[in-house]
Amino acid sequence: MTDKVYNVLILCTGNSARSILGEALINHLGQGRFKGYSAGSQPTGKVNPYALKTLEKHGIDSSGYRSKSWDEFGAPDAPQMDFVFTVCGSAAGETCPVWPGHPMRAHWGVDDPAGVGSNDDEAMAAFAKAFMILKRRVELFMSLPVDKLDALALKQQLAEIGQQ
Repeated sequence: MTDKVYNVLILCTGNSARSILGEALINHLGQGRFKGYSAGSQPTGKVNPYALKTLEKHGIDSSGYRSKSWDEFGAPDAPQMDFVFTVCGSAAGETCPVWPGHPMRAHWGVDDPAGVGSNDDEAMAAFAKAFMILKRRVELFMSLPVDKLDALALKQQLAEIGQQ
């Protein structure tokens, strides 16, 4: 096993819910092997409070997360990404940003839990569903021997994870 730490960027439109959950899961489950980041093509400027509640409910530190533009990761001093996953839900009619550069990319669409439900219970249920989908995908991703797979095989595995 390699000592390399893989940088993973989770992209979405608003960077307030799904991408934040993904970033937190990568950092929580990554065990120092993966470092998660998140950003949005049109960031809302604030993290959805239900995303933070969902993280806390699952014992994941919710401090320090912020909604930010994906432009931050195009700057010369930004960390170099190894993987970029878009989590925009195509069913919601969103346009996912295209990431320039050479990281391995995959689309892991998840329906947007933000704005779902007319009360706290319904909202938390929507976030719980998004969290569980992302958790399963992150676990599958982290189980891959990324340092041993060729690019084509890895790309195929990442695409298949997005269908889970």
